[in-house]
Amino acid sequence: MLFAGMSMLRPQEVFLVFLSLVPVVFQCPPMCRCSGTSADCSRLELNVDTIPQRFEASVTEIKLNDNKLASIPSGLFDTLTELRSVSLDRNPWICDCDILYLRSWLLKQENRTMYKKLKCSSPAELQGRLILYLTEDEVVSSCQDWYCSLVLICQILLFAFIIIQAILLICVIVFLRRFEAFSKEAIRAPKEDHFRNAM
Repeated sequence: MLFAGMSMLRPQEVFLVFLSLVPVVFQCPPMCRCSGTSADCSRLELNVDTIPQRFEASVTEIKLNDNKLASIPSGLFDTLTELRSVSLDRNPWICDCDILYLRSWLLKQENRTMYKKLKCSSPAELQGRLILYLTEDEVVSSCQDWYCSLVLICQILLFAFIIIQAILLICVIVFLRRFEAFSKEAIRAPKEDHFRNAM
């Protein structure tokens, strides 16, 4: 009966029907171990640079515990609509600006019980604090040392750029005045020669 109905379909429609019957294969990120829709990336000494950059959209569980993660790359979990749990214990979390994405993601979770033990390893003033309960002001204040240095460097470079622009402007003005004097003299010289020749 199914195949009789298919004979009335166009070839493209038949292809799409067969394609929908093929099971989707879950692709496991490199280095991780997968079972079903669970990705186990624990105990691999992963850090921010070596963590998988993406997971399959159908993943339901990710294990990232017992690694060397200081933060989670921004947006890593955002497209994972089927994700139910992420194991993040026993990582050396650095609670600076880079932890803001993880903190924000944790706050959006309905069941936060498995995330209540995640603690900051550094900086010293936040060491031992629970990431889930950090305020944004506390995290941002730890970022301000390098941020203030960056702002100061930018201001110094901007000031140097303005001084260079002012020097260049003075040089252009001096050049234009000399050129004006030179052009007046060049115009006057042929008139004097013409006047002498006429006499």
